[in-house]
Amino acid sequence: MAEGDQELQDLYREVLLDYFRSGSHKGTLEAPDFRAHGINPVCGDEIELTMRKGEGGKISEVRFSGHGCVISQASSAMMAEALEGRSVSKARELVASFKDMMLSKSPLESLPDELEALKSLEGVRKFPMRVKCATLAWNTLSQGLSAGEGKKSEFQEAE
Repeated sequence: MAEGDQELQDLYREVLLDYFRSGSHKGTLEAPDFRAHGINPVCGDEIELTMRKGEGGKISEVRFSGHGCVISQASSAMMAEALEGRSVSKARELVASFKDMMLSKSPLESLPDELEALKSLEGVRKFPMRVKCATLAWNTLSQGLSAGEGKKSEFQEAE
């Protein structure tokens, strides 16, 4: 491995640990507009997402709770950070972009600017079982939004 590659891996590892250790976006919102629960049965990671909509129907707050490995918790925090201030339709686009990068190994350059921090999860793509950890929050969000389709929901996109 080239020296520059090792330095980049070390940097990414630090980014993940920083997100994991921070209390950013951890917790549960009282009276949320959206709630979804997800479990990775392979490793036992579990997440509960709560969100609120603000002015203009944009996502104003995102919180996650639960337990899991560094990868799932860091990815959850990164996702929450990327979603705040975005519309539901933009959130769906970000989910699709991230999952495409993780699952089909599309180039990191294809990630939108809002997902810059998630490039630190690139190395996870080499380990299919760990990809499930990285995508847990994103899958939980996607499934929760899909479950709300066809139902009257405060979290539906305002058109």
